Amino acid sequence: MPVQFQVVVFAFIAAFVLFQLYNVLGKRVGRQPQEDAKIAPPGPAQAETPKVAAIDPATLASIASLKARDPAFDPARFLDGARQAYETIVRGYAAGDRAALKPLLKPNVFASFEAGIAARETRGETETVEFLYPPRADLEGAVAEGDKAVAKVRFLAELRSRVTKASGETADATTGEPLVEERRTAEHWTFERTLGAADPNWVLARVEPANA
Repeated sequence: MPVQFQVVVFAFIAAFVLFQLYNVLGKRVGRQPQEDAKIAPPGPAQAETPKVAAIDPATLASIASLKARDPAFDPARFLDGARQAYETIVRGYAAGDRAALKPLLKPNVFASFEAGIAARETRGETETVEFLYPPRADLEGAVAEGDKAVAKVRFLAELRSRVTKASGETADATTGEPLVEERRTAEHWTFERTLGAADPNWVLARVEPANA
């Protein structure tokens, strides 16, 4: 897996996480990722090299406490890993890839995601997700809280999902419309890791809706 990220959660309800990841992904937002700098690593079908978005002075100031505790913290390098983790988790959840998700999620978060995957399997459905453009990632803060490093990233993405029913149908039986949905997302993902631990990997903590 291209990223060495793990996932963490502050304390959020399992149903809320699933709702945000699976349903908030369908939320339409005004600002599109292709309208901004392409800062995410290109996917298999994307050839362009993403650009690195500048971090605003206010955010740089907010990470002073973290830099004091962890001088090696590199915001640009962190964002590269965060984008890869974001894509891996979104694709992994859609594909029901528990093996890909488990090392990226804390046990309680994994349990929430696993419940959503199991529910989809019970319905006999499968899903694939495609990123139409490299997702935009903006670091909105990184601080030291006790023995933890906490970083919040806003992701903007445009996705296309395809659902296949248990019967193999890929179109709605009533309308005949393909079971394909394009959706734009705006979310905050919070990542954490333990300062001074031998394992330097970050883990995802929280998923919340964000302003476009």
